[in-house]
Amino acid sequence: MAGPAFRAAAVRVRVPATSANLGPGFDSLGLSLGLYDDVVVRVADSGLNIDIAGEGSETLPRDESHLLVRALRTAFDALGGQPRGLEIVCANRIPHGRGLGSSSAAIVAAVVAARAVTIGGDARLDDAALLELATEIEGHPDNVAPCLLGGFTIAWTESGAGRAIRLDAADSVVPVVFVPGKPVLTEMARGLLPRSVPHVDAAANAGRAALLVEALTRRPELLLPATEDRLHQEYRAPAMPESAALVERLRADGVPAMISGAGPTVLALVEDGTADKVARLAGEGWAANRLALDADGASVLPLGSQSV
Repeated sequence: MAGPAFRAAAVRVRVPATSANLGPGFDSLGLSLGLYDDVVVRVADSGLNIDIAGEGSETLPRDESHLLVRALRTAFDALGGQPRGLEIVCANRIPHGRGLGSSSAAIVAAVVAARAVTIGGDARLDDAALLELATEIEGHPDNVAPCLLGGFTIAWTESGAGRAIRLDAADSVVPVVFVPGKPVLTEMARGLLPRSVPHVDAAANAGRAALLVEALTRRPELLLPATEDRLHQEYRAPAMPESAALVERLRADGVPAMISGAGPTVLALVEDGTADKVARLAGEGWAANRLALDADGASVLPLGSQSV
């Protein structure tokens, strides 16, 4: 079977930040946020050239070990073959190591760009297969699902494959993120989780996660009780004591706050009228940002359609 043909013109992909878990929805619920990375991919005659601006510009590798490149290679294999060369330009705005889905954004950008730059890519990899591939690379679907689909997502794995459904969050919900200066490695945060939890805590989380679906889509007034968690945040607190303290303080003030992903960013889901006030509550050492809800997920912005 002949390998694929590729478009000569560059393809630009925009991918959103995401917040996973959302309190009780550990490894299953995710939200797409209005903060974006842009990636431009062009098939070249030979070699690999990577240009990085913004987040990670001083620390990320510019070779085959870059997560974006590894994900591109995996996607091109799934699409039938590798291009002769690649030119990649990254404009990164999503903070790294802060629980806002920067790794998932890189993976989703890569698989979407690989499909877009491959002629007939949509037929070789449909949207369901794209989610499966991104989940395979990332290891779990809770961040890649909202990054790919936008909105509020419920994700799971079935026979080892990533699956997700997408819902619209209520228009009145405004995400406010409190980003600390220092990152926390996801691997370290996961390492703090116990192998088993009390049955009563698991039951409590199941109920709150179910309530959160209703609260986030139709009944925002229920977000405070709906975001209560007993499965992961308390266990991870020693790795991010300032984040845990901020969550506790905000919740004591009636603000639905939680750790974003594996942390240490704190996410608050508030009403439009109180978002600016809540953003001022964190104090020194935090970058507080009011964000929009992203409805679109990964978007392809083609820069041409010739083939090579």
